Amino acid sequence: MAISDEVRRSQAWFGAVAGRSGMIYRSWLRNQGYGAEVFDGRPVIGIASTWSELAPCNAHLNRVAESVKRGVWQAGGFPLEFPVMATGETLMRPTAMLYRNLLAMQAEELIRANPLDGVVLLSGCDKTTPGLLMGAASVDLPAIMVTGGPMLNGKFRGEDVGSGTHVWKFEEDLKAGRMTQEECFVAEGCMARSNGHCMTMGTASTMACMAEALGMQLPGSATWPAVDARRFEVAQQAGRRIVAMVDEDLRPSAVMTRAAFENAIRANAAIGGSTNAIVHLTALAGRLGVELGLDDFDELARPVPTIVDLMPSGRFLMEDFCYAGGLPVVLRELAEAGLLDGDAHTVTGQSIGANVAAAECWNREVIRPLAEPLQEAGTGTAVLRGNLAPGGAVIKQSAASPGLLTHTGRAVVFDTPEDYHAVCDDPDLDIAADDVIVIRGAGPRGYPGMPEVANVPIPTKLLRAGVTDMVRICDGRMSGTGYGTVVLHVTPEAAVGGPLAFVRTGDTVTLDVPARSLTVDVPDDELERRRAAWKPPEPAHASGYGWLYTQHVLQADQGADFDFLVGARGAAVPRESH
Repeated sequence: MAISDEVRRSQAWFGAVAGRSGMIYRSWLRNQGYGAEVFDGRPVIGIASTWSELAPCNAHLNRVAESVKRGVWQAGGFPLEFPVMATGETLMRPTAMLYRNLLAMQAEELIRANPLDGVVLLSGCDKTTPGLLMGAASVDLPAIMVTGGPMLNGKFRGEDVGSGTHVWKFEEDLKAGRMTQEECFVAEGCMARSNGHCMTMGTASTMACMAEALGMQLPGSATWPAVDARRFEVAQQAGRRIVAMVDEDLRPSAVMTRAAFENAIRANAAIGGSTNAIVHLTALAGRLGVELGLDDFDELARPVPTIVDLMPSGRFLMEDFCYAGGLPVVLRELAEAGLLDGDAHTVTGQSIGANVAAAECWNREVIRPLAEPLQEAGTGTAVLRGNLAPGGAVIKQSAASPGLLTHTGRAVVFDTPEDYHAVCDDPDLDIAADDVIVIRGAGPRGYPGMPEVANVPIPTKLLRAGVTDMVRICDGRMSGTGYGTVVLHVTPEAAVGGPLAFVRTGDTVTLDVPARSLTVDVPDDELERRRAAWKPPEPAHASGYGWLYTQHVLQADQGADFDFLVGARGAAVPRESH
């Protein structure tokens, strides 16, 4: 067996030509039918796959992995696929967010512990993309992302319906008597008619676009539908490209710089992306040592209008966005307006500006020019502060009712989302359209895991009276497919003694989005009296992973990562065990 002159990381396992040191590693891999030639010093490429039938958005990734392998073989590499945890928001309880950090930790340790020179990251549902990027960033071996792509557009009664977004709409129609349960059964099959993740601009689509805007995914690859042949073509291209990245020693730390995060934040504003991107990008920046604060998301997004007309903020779906030209068109629009750092490096080996310079738009209804936006600059995600959210809170203006962005009302407080759901159908519930619904106990520690529960449905009696939106305030999250005037990620959360814990039904709450303010009209000394009388809730877990999570999770404004996982730990070869 010939060993190349270039010594790669994987050769610490496979490179020994005499004795048992290399033989023991090579022989066990050969039980899969690999010949001796694969150990000749060529790059060993890991394919980290979140494939799982328990994560419907990721259930086709085994097919995507085959395409990646073809590309790796073509480029002279040696591909080895391995599973990592699939955190599917669609099925996992209490929330997939509880397990994003576990996925990141697992991916990091598997990449570091194995004889890999580079890695391809296969993700789908919304937590799998940031989780894999976080793990890869902490190891900092050459890495490239391949997301699984959105489902085909939903179709129901001759109209496009969006996953997630229409779930909330159909629920409202059902409660208001505008739709029957039988009709809902038919509609649910019409929403999810192919492999792939949500085809609205929910968190999965948003994070796929963020991976591309960060430079970690090949240009245009965020939007190809999961079942489109070009999804597999681009996966094959990624397999070829990762082999070259190993030769170039192009690592995540060289791609995901401060400039890359600024580009991603502005891109998120332009596409009307999910508020969840804030939590995930902040956590990812923390792994890389990039300074990124909550206020950056407001300041960097303010000059950027929303130009992509997709649900839940607009009319169209990801298939339409893809065929209109996809994210490269958006990035080119931003670059030409001076709103994109075109010099930021990407996994292509070229700058992001060079990647998108030739992008063309094929449908100006779906991707509008900056001069004719869907929503004007300054109407994207806003960061709020005040005595109710001293650490910050966020609101997606494009999904809210304009008339409620400045609103004062009586607080109606519920200690848990379950407390609200238990009474929201009660015709005698003491609540009016001008009231402010406050849901607490849904933060990172409080639930635990910060679930997507903030956009609770409007009380049934108000829905039947024609009310379509109310101000809702919560220390939890909202699905990127959701809509409404919902204040999210209130920090510090109630469970750790944030001011949200001290609000009482009957207090007056004021939301002033133009002033970026969220306040409760209670004197400071009264809030302090309530704080002194407050008792923290009993922890949800006394042992196991849930206990570890609640002991070490950071607040939402810090990305809800674990305190002991912040920062990179590198890819040093572990000590030999034989």
